[in-house]
Amino acid sequence: MQTTTVLLIILAAVTALLIVLFHYFYRSKTRGRQRLLLSFLRFLALFSTFLLLVNPKFTKKDFSLEKTNLLVLSDNSSSIKNIGAEGQVNSILQKIFTTNQLLDKFNIEQYHFGINIGVLDSLNFTEKATNITKALKLMNTIYGNAESAVILLTDGNSTLGEDYEYYGKNQKLPIYPIVLGDTTTYDDLRITQTNINKYAFLKNRFPVEIFISYDGDENVSTRLNITLDGENVHSQKMELTKDINSKVINIFLNAPSVGLKTLQINIEPLVNEKNKSNNLKNVAIEVIDEKTNVALVSELLHPDVGALKKSIESNEQRLVSIVKPTVDLKELVDFDLFILYQPTASFKRIYDYIVKGSMNTFIISGPKTDWNFLNTVQTSFTKNSFDQSEEVTPLINRGFSKFDISNLETDNYPPLETNLGEVIVNKSHEVLFGQRIKGADIGEPLLVLAESGLEREAILFGENIWKWRVQNFRDHQNFNDFDEMVGKIVLFLSSNESRSRLVLNYESFYEGNREAKIAANYFDESFSFDSDAEIILELKKKGESNAQEFPMLLKGSFYEADLSNMPSGEYTFIVKVVNENISRSGRFNMLDFDVEQQFTSSNYKKLNRLAESTNANLYYPSQTNDLISDLMVEDKLKPVRKSHQNVVSLVDFRFLLAIIIATLSAEWFIRKYNGLI
Repeated sequence: MQTTTVLLIILAAVTALLIVLFHYFYRSKTRGRQRLLLSFLRFLALFSTFLLLVNPKFTKKDFSLEKTNLLVLSDNSSSIKNIGAEGQVNSILQKIFTTNQLLDKFNIEQYHFGINIGVLDSLNFTEKATNITKALKLMNTIYGNAESAVILLTDGNSTLGEDYEYYGKNQKLPIYPIVLGDTTTYDDLRITQTNINKYAFLKNRFPVEIFISYDGDENVSTRLNITLDGENVHSQKMELTKDINSKVINIFLNAPSVGLKTLQINIEPLVNEKNKSNNLKNVAIEVIDEKTNVALVSELLHPDVGALKKSIESNEQRLVSIVKPTVDLKELVDFDLFILYQPTASFKRIYDYIVKGSMNTFIISGPKTDWNFLNTVQTSFTKNSFDQSEEVTPLINRGFSKFDISNLETDNYPPLETNLGEVIVNKSHEVLFGQRIKGADIGEPLLVLAESGLEREAILFGENIWKWRVQNFRDHQNFNDFDEMVGKIVLFLSSNESRSRLVLNYESFYEGNREAKIAANYFDESFSFDSDAEIILELKKKGESNAQEFPMLLKGSFYEADLSNMPSGEYTFIVKVVNENISRSGRFNMLDFDVEQQFTSSNYKKLNRLAESTNANLYYPSQTNDLISDLMVEDKLKPVRKSHQNVVSLVDFRFLLAIIIATLSAEWFIRKYNGLI
């Protein structure tokens, strides 16, 4: 208690005593024991009141011994079982938790990790991936502000997340790794990575990129074999050495038929190779048929016709057939898009067929176009032609938004020939090219893309477009830019699907170590997201008759079903909206792949660098006793004695109030009882 407080208490007692002496011994005529009793009661009341005003306090110190946290992280991935290290883990854990010196010195907490981290109750070594960095980050977050150390039981092969070696440089806690498994390095061939597109077009060639690596000192020879749905499609011999220990193989394969295809990539193992599971890689690709059949209708023999056919068919998914306006209408059934080159009155039958079928069109006009016919047969646009031909050059509209034109350059393109006249477009449209005569913008469109509902239309007001393709070759020694522009126009015209209220997002295949999730967006009739819908996923595995149902759970702005625990195989599914006649279907392939089987030896070198970066040491299972001894003598990990100061009041104010009330009441009662004023 401070000196000032003691002096104030003494002053309070003296003041209370002086007031009592003045009141009962100087002024009062009361004598005997009654005066002493009243004086005592008045003194207690006054002294308690002064104490209440002074509020004296004193400091109370408590001492406690704070132990260091010892965090034991055990690898629960299947790689520990594959290398036969389960017994090592159990033996180390038993030794740690039966050493009384450790239990006395540390607060020991134990966790297991793989894909996720949890409190250790038992180990089953079934996790399909190892994320060491995630486990270390969690320990740092929870125990980073307290004195702690980490014992890490693992083989050092992390298959998920950040590289733990680099994360360890910023780690606050010392990490003591215990290396599990075999540290011997064996000769090993493996497929480290494959890159392949998710989709391929029917009859097209698709690229496959394969990364192959070799660990060993000898010169080896092997063979790469690739099968597509069980049929061998590629084979080649490879030579690898200690110095040239990796190769990148780039090949192109054919997409023979529609559907989800399994591509099996295999390298023949070495004679004494221990780990052969990483010599095989299964990937999937979905072959889709999106071939667009285009009818190019023309009664003229013109270079534009040939140039358009060549340009459009540069994409193998598009087929162009040149027909005359007199063609039998039965032959037009299979066409998805019509290009009408300089229409005249002979196109009347074709136009009637197009209007009846709500087909999309690409109209190319020029000096030979019959504008009287064209203005009456359709209502999308009109042109007041002056029957005066003129050469016009394109003026690109950089604000065009129907598709990307950022790489399109037309400065060197030669002029097209057109008829002068005012053009009026009656549909919602965007101008891709405007007309320019002798460098001056005349304010008329040259190429327009229009749409209304599901119908789409493109109009080019000029002939001799073949000159643009030739100029493109002169500039770049290829036709790519021109063909890409025409391809985008054709794609715009052939994409006329209405917007769906139920949209699915999923992969065509899932590897065994990845989360398999199917997401769905559902919209009401105004195309606003509906968060109150009930959506069911029906899943059926190929070869099984019964389907399983899964409710799709709301995840913010979408619905989701997690199928990560499903066994490998090919699945079909249907997503349905309850009480609505809306559903979508799809299929995917769950590939059997365990990344934890790709390793045969422990990565002790990386674990050693991790330990050194955190000022700790690396240990092996046989050195567990050494680890325990080092932990016991480590000064930084000793328990810390801490003191806690608590400032408390000398007397509870409620007790003082009770004394004041009691003494004043007793004094008043005695005075009244004895008739005193």
